[in-house]
Amino acid sequence: MAGEDGTGWETAVLHGGPADGLRVKVVGRPPVIEVTQPRPVEAAGTAGRTTYLYRRAPGADTGPVRYGYDAADAP
Repeated sequence: MAGEDGTGWETAVLHGGPADGLRVKVVGRPPVIEVTQPRPVEAAGTAGRTTYLYRRAPGADTGPVRYGYDAADAP
């Protein structure tokens, strides 16, 4: 399936969770999208990130692909 611009890319919209309303580009309608967010840590010189999962919502083949926040996977 070709995307909106003929290269296989298409718009996906994330619903719920920390990235609610974010529009991203995807190829091939992956079943899951990971969104990461920086997190403060106590140790100097290290970095932490929290990962949130969004799962593709079943539905129509028209319009942006929808992904819903997977609260069961929340940190």
